[in-house]
Amino acid sequence: MRITVGTFNLNNLFSRWNFKGKITKDDYKLKSTVEYKFTDSENYRIRTYKGRLVEEKPEKDRELITKRIKEMNIDMLAVQEVEDIDTLKSFNRESLNNLYPYQVLVEGNDSRLIDVGLLSKYPIGAVISWQKATHPSKPEDPIFSRDLLEVEIMDKERNKVLFTLFNNHLKSNYIPWDAKDKEKEAQEANEHRRRQAETIARIIKARIGAGGSFIVLGDMNDTEKSEWIEPFTKGLELMNALMNAEETRPAKPDDPPPPTTVWTHRFKPAGKPAEYLLYDQIWLSQSLADKLQEAKIDRRTKHSGDGSDHDPAWITLEI
Repeated sequence: MRITVGTFNLNNLFSRWNFKGKITKDDYKLKSTVEYKFTDSENYRIRTYKGRLVEEKPEKDRELITKRIKEMNIDMLAVQEVEDIDTLKSFNRESLNNLYPYQVLVEGNDSRLIDVGLLSKYPIGAVISWQKATHPSKPEDPIFSRDLLEVEIMDKERNKVLFTLFNNHLKSNYIPWDAKDKEKEAQEANEHRRRQAETIARIIKARIGAGGSFIVLGDMNDTEKSEWIEPFTKGLELMNALMNAEETRPAKPDDPPPPTTVWTHRFKPAGKPAEYLLYDQIWLSQSLADKLQEAKIDRRTKHSGDGSDHDPAWITLEI
C-alpha cells in the first residue's frame, strides 16, 4: 500500500467571510489583544491583532495554493497558519472540492491566530492537542504557541493504526525591527525552539516510544541540521525523509543560485544574497525509514512564492 504524506505552510489562511452575529457590541467584553469587535452599523464579526484588522487571504493567493494542493493530490497534508477549523473545512469544501474527507484542527495559543491542522483521505483515529504542554524550565507557560498536533492515521477499514503524525510549527526566527537587542532576542528564539524540540521528544517517547511508527513534520523554522532541533531529530534517531527530495521543476534563476535543490523557504536579507533553507521538514521513525520510496518538493515559480512563502514537500511510503 503506497501512502503519500506532506506538509505545507499555507501562509495566513484566514477566513473569507465576516459572519453576521446576533449579539451587539455591548454584549461582549473584550479581554485580550485577540478580540471580537463589531461595527456600529451592523453585527459583523471581525478579528483584530494588535489593533489591526485580520484580513482574509487574498483570492489570488488562495487560488495558487489550491492549485498546488490539487496537483500534489496526496493522501494527507499537514498544514500550518490556518485560522481555525471552520476556515480549514470551508477551504476543503469550497476550494478543494472536498478532496479530503477528514479535517483536523485544534486552536492553539498563538496571538496571530494561526494554527496547525491536517487534511486526510485516510480515516483518523485519536487526536491529541499538546497546546497545554510545558517545559520544566518554565512550567507556568505553554511551550507550543501553535500546538503540537498528534493524529493517528488509520487504514481504510479502520482496523489498525498505520502510524501517528506529529504536526509542528515551531518558534519563528522573526525579530521585530524595533527590538532593542536583536542578538538577544534571536538567541531567546533559538532557546525556545530547543525547549520545544525537547518537549516533542519527551512526549513521543512517553506516548509511542522511539521504536514506534510515527512521523514528525511541519514548519520547523530552522534547518534540518540545526542544533536547536536536535533534541528530537537525533534524540529520537529520526531519518530526514527529504534529504534526497526531488524538485517538481527547477528553481527560478537567481544570483547566486540556490546551493542545493532541497529547500522550501527563501529569505532575502536587505543587501545580501537570498538564503535557501529547508524549514518544512518530514522526519521518519526508524520503523518507517525503510518504507520511504520517494520525496518531492513542489517548487515555486516566483521568488516570493506561489500563494505562500513556503514550498510544500511530501513523501511516498510503502506500508
